[in-house]
Amino acid sequence: MAYQALYRVWRSQRFSDLVGQQMVTQTLKNALSQHKTSHAYLFTGPRGTGKTSAAKIFAKAINCPNQKDGEPCNDCDICREITEGRLNDVIEIDAASNNGVDEIRDLREKVKYAPTQATYKVYIIDEVHMLSTGAFNALLKTLEEPPKNVLFILATTEPHKIPATIISRTQRFDFKRITAEDIVEHLRHILSEMSINFQEQSLYIIARAAEGGMRDALSLLDQALSFSDGELTDQAALQVTGSLTTEMMDRYVSLCAQGSVDEALQAVQAILSEGKESSRFIEDMLFYCRDLLIYQQAPQLLLTERGFLSEKFKTLSQALPAEKIYRYIDLLSDTQRQLKMSTHTAIYLEVATVKLASDSGSEKNMEAHSSVSTQEITELQEQLSALKNEMKQWQAANANAEGKSQTASAPVQNRPVTQYRLPKEQVYQILHEATREYLRMTQDVWEELLQFLSVTHRAMLKASQPVAASGKGVVIAFDYEIICQRADDDMELKTVIASGIQRLIQLELNVVFVPKDSWSVLRREFLQSNPVDEQASGQTATEMREDAALLQEDPEKQVVDKALELFGSDVVEIVNE
Repeated sequence: MAYQALYRVWRSQRFSDLVGQQMVTQTLKNALSQHKTSHAYLFTGPRGTGKTSAAKIFAKAINCPNQKDGEPCNDCDICREITEGRLNDVIEIDAASNNGVDEIRDLREKVKYAPTQATYKVYIIDEVHMLSTGAFNALLKTLEEPPKNVLFILATTEPHKIPATIISRTQRFDFKRITAEDIVEHLRHILSEMSINFQEQSLYIIARAAEGGMRDALSLLDQALSFSDGELTDQAALQVTGSLTTEMMDRYVSLCAQGSVDEALQAVQAILSEGKESSRFIEDMLFYCRDLLIYQQAPQLLLTERGFLSEKFKTLSQALPAEKIYRYIDLLSDTQRQLKMSTHTAIYLEVATVKLASDSGSEKNMEAHSSVSTQEITELQEQLSALKNEMKQWQAANANAEGKSQTASAPVQNRPVTQYRLPKEQVYQILHEATREYLRMTQDVWEELLQFLSVTHRAMLKASQPVAASGKGVVIAFDYEIICQRADDDMELKTVIASGIQRLIQLELNVVFVPKDSWSVLRREFLQSNPVDEQASGQTATEMREDAALLQEDPEKQVVDKALELFGSDVVEIVNE
């Protein structure tokens, strides 16, 4: 007889054989033993978790004359024929290749005929989400009221693609990913039954690579046994899965933690030269960092999952603080997303390595960095004090000027003396499309955005807030002109703010800085000179004409009303002079 793959040889034949699905199997067994079966079932879950096997076992159990406690006997003619796929009353349909209306109409015609050998005619439709909309509609009525002694079992890995009208007519069972522990136990049982020698750690390597799928685990086991000539070794499991050895991961993380950029890059090149995939490298490193965190909090749990922990791993777990591991995981996750969209994966891997090692190396100079940050903060505090004194002097001089000259216009009186060159055109472009909703979105994520910044940048932005926003830009007002000038000269700060906003609210916004005093003047001038435009601020032409009419009647009142409409009462401050 031709060789059969392990996942076919060891396909579950009883509910008790299904690994890691106790809730599902117990419910189905109870329904069978109590004769409370439904006419339609929906089995959902990741690949290789036992959906199709459970459907076949259910078909056997409901038709088996020797059924006991919901389990089929697997010895009678009915059970054997279903197992071998020869019983005409159990029909398996692959919806991926039979997804049209015609196929479902043919099914509707045949479903009317009574079963010939078994008690129930069972239709197992695999990957049912592949059916077309027309096919689902054709199936709907039959699924709701099938003929007597007809049973439907639908299986899918993507239940969100199935219409709600179909789901509501079925009993749904969710098959979960199988734990690494359960996979290891099952693989150990199979190898023992086959009298094959194995190294214990190899089972954990295969179980982790299978990602919760028993079929994937058995396929990897099959490959590893072929690679190692009938004996399962750790090296064979690593070669077949493409995983990194424990020594590779220990050494790489250790070099990054020491800040040895050159040696870490050499380690990456050595790993890639052995044929390891960049995506697999990142995935293994993510799991490794996760394991470091778990070992810090629950060492016994991790020992159960991995089976073996090297001394180097234990040392690293004790030496690395949790905050640094969090940064490693964030950086590796970002790199993993970038790898999916690039053909030059090795470049991203090398860049990630430089960042990881540089992050760690910078901690060697923590005191130097700390002193620099402290020095910058001290300079800012001194500049703020000087600015406060200048402001007091300016306010006193301005008060004297107002007493001497009553003929100056209000906008000129209120315009602050500033050396900062105001980006008036950019501000007006934003205000033309500004809405309160965009501003609220930006304000809602402002505190979270500050967490993306360095200590110095965060200190600068503490004295600022977003005051207007559109779908293309945001205006940020600073309490002090000197900080506004410094922020505007810092292109890195603008880039970080723009990328942070894009990550948080998915909008690419141009960032514009203005001093708070100048902002009030710019806002007033815009409101008074803004022409009637249907697109402006999301208003209709009628509303803008009414605004223009009000401006002629009562400019001050219109400015206030317009400001409240554009920016909201939480931003606008009304001062009665």
